[in-house]
Amino acid sequence: MGVGALPAADEELLRTLYADHAKPLFHYVLRLTSGDWQWAEDVVQETLLRAWQHPAAFDPARGPARAWLCTVARHLVIDDRRARQARPAETGGAALERVAEQKPGVDEIEQALQSWAVADAVRSLSSDHRAVLLETYYRGRTMAEAAQVLGIPLGTVKSRTYYALQALRLALQERGIEP
Repeated sequence: MGVGALPAADEELLRTLYADHAKPLFHYVLRLTSGDWQWAEDVVQETLLRAWQHPAAFDPARGPARAWLCTVARHLVIDDRRARQARPAETGGAALERVAEQKPGVDEIEQALQSWAVADAVRSLSSDHRAVLLETYYRGRTMAEAAQVLGIPLGTVKSRTYYALQALRLALQERGIEP
């Protein structure tokens, strides 16, 4: 809605607010924004818009209008700073182009393929063998701790671990991976 579409009283309020407070408010906000002119202009514009939306704030019994305007502007700057800190830093087009141009290295591809093959080999083991390897190698538990977690005797954990490693070695060799 343009200024011409405003009722005469609202238009006069907006003109008066701008004439009386825009310049000092801009200088105040410029200090709050560390000299960022564009940001300061945006904050002043938003502050005056909120003032126009809340004409009751300018009741002389509530205090000076400029104090209210400065408080609103300060809150807008604080909110904007918090929003900027909450989201990741924006990157320019050049950085995005460099990332797009990068091709994964042969080592990365080879490592991904090898990890898939190892995962496939582990899935080919029996559930008892997988459980023992999970506890002893993946979770880093001792044989005794694995026995307690799995609820089986220590000797069984030791023998299952031995046979699980043998079966895993064979499964890896079948997939062309030398352990």
